[in-house]
Amino acid sequence: MNPELKALIHPGADLEDANLQNQDLIHASLKDASLRSANLEGSELFLAKLRGANLRDASLDGAELSHANLRHTNLEDANLRDADLHNANLEKADLRGAILKRANLEDANLGSADLRSANLREVNLYEADLKDSNLHRANLHRAKLFYAKLQNANLEKAYLFYAFLSGANLRGANLQHADLEYADLRGANLQGVFLCDARLQGANLRGANLRGANLRNAKLKDAGLVGADLEDANLKDADLDGARLRFADLRNANLEGANIENADLRGADLRGARLEGAKLKNADLRYANLTGARNADLTGAILKDSDRLPPSYLSLASEDEEDDDDA
Repeated sequence: MNPELKALIHPGADLEDANLQNQDLIHASLKDASLRSANLEGSELFLAKLRGANLRDASLDGAELSHANLRHTNLEDANLRDADLHNANLEKADLRGAILKRANLEDANLGSADLRSANLREVNLYEADLKDSNLHRANLHRAKLFYAKLQNANLEKAYLFYAFLSGANLRGANLQHADLEYADLRGANLQGVFLCDARLQGANLRGANLRGANLRNAKLKDAGLVGADLEDANLKDADLDGARLRFADLRNANLEGANIENADLRGADLRGARLEGAKLKNADLRYANLTGARNADLTGAILKDSDRLPPSYLSLASEDEEDDDDA
């Protein structure tokens, strides 16, 4: 950092509209500084201290911000496209409307951050902490959220088309009206999640934990739910046409009024499930356990060998699951 620039860099500095493009600001101490509309494109801000700084409308395109402290920072409408923010601390940061397309946020802390309407297309959030964050209407198209921590996050009306969420923890999250078409949710923890009216067509939920989840009126046409845990889930009026539910646990699930036509339920556990008004035409219920299932109209369903699962059939499970890999 040159001496002239160094004199301007200090906590509380007024650098509004400043041109700091491609500057070396490693370890810079800019706590509570005003950097509104500043140009920081391509700048090196590794380990920078920016807690409480005002970076609203700032341009940080391609900036290096790994391990930076951005707690409580105002980044509303900031441009962070292609920025490197891995291991950065963005706890309780204001990122409303920010552009983070293709940014690297691996292992970043975004707990309780405000990301409403943020552009997070193709962002890398591998193992990032997003607990209690607000992602209402955020664009997460093709975002990489493998093993991300999203407990109690608000993802209402978020766009997660083709997002990668395998192994993610979404327990207690709000995904009402969210678009998760063709998303990869294999092995994800969705226990107690609100997915009312969510779009999950073609999504891969193989082995996911959806115990007690609210999927009322959700769109799950052709979704892959092989081996998923849906015990006590609310699937009232859900569309499961053509869904793959082999070996799924649907004990005590509410499937009243659901469209389950053409679904594959071979080996599924439907003990105690509520099926009043459910459409089961061409649903494959071979080897399924329907003990205690209530008010089911099985007209047109495939029932041969239902409730009798031979040991040899279990060997088909791994082969069947391969069908879901491209979901």
